[in-house]
Amino acid sequence: MSNNIKCIIIEDEPLAVKVLSDYILQVPFLALQGTCKDAIAATDYLRKHAVDLIFLDIHLPKLKGMAFLKTLLHPPAVIVTTAYHQYAVEGFNLNVTDYLLKPFDFERFLIAVNKVKTAHREKPDPDENQAEKDFIFLTVQKKKVKILFSEIVYIESQREYIKIITTKQVYVSKMSTHEIEALLPAKLFKRIHRSFIVSISKIESYTAEMVEVNGISIPIGRGYRDIIESLW
Repeated sequence: MSNNIKCIIIEDEPLAVKVLSDYILQVPFLALQGTCKDAIAATDYLRKHAVDLIFLDIHLPKLKGMAFLKTLLHPPAVIVTTAYHQYAVEGFNLNVTDYLLKPFDFERFLIAVNKVKTAHREKPDPDENQAEKDFIFLTVQKKKVKILFSEIVYIESQREYIKIITTKQVYVSKMSTHEIEALLPAKLFKRIHRSFIVSISKIESYTAEMVEVNGISIPIGRGYRDIIESLW
């Protein structure tokens, strides 16, 4: 299902949410995952879910849209929706895909999402590569280092970096847990906490609160407990 673009709406006006939702439903390659009324809720959602596209309103309560965008270390594609055209330049400086000025019609909406689709199609499908590959290359201290899936014990998030603990050594790479999770085969690795992804084959024991991999105890996040139970 890599052709489906997972998207969320960040918008506090119910009418605007309805218009966008209706438009999204009419586009076969878009899959609406949820809506958030403010950037704080969206930040929380993005910590737990991988998203390909955000429809972002500028005038949000608590934290404005552009300020929120600056907090995202590895933002997905962003289509800004606003009634205020003066933010267009700032939006393009932040590398947004398109800028929809409210009220916009379906045709204009389609132009914007087709830009995202074109970019999305050019990305390799991680599942296709994983069929043949048993390794990934990650940037470690400006070098591309080959890491075998069979040697990875677990991965820990450390702000904008991840620490990859293997049976041989520890690597540190500048990327998010969402990014590394997308590169790893789901049948071999599972995220069990906001900050931890573990190799399923390396799990030696587990309880409702923690798993043990290679003698190391790793906590299970509250929202991830059913994942462990479903592995066996």
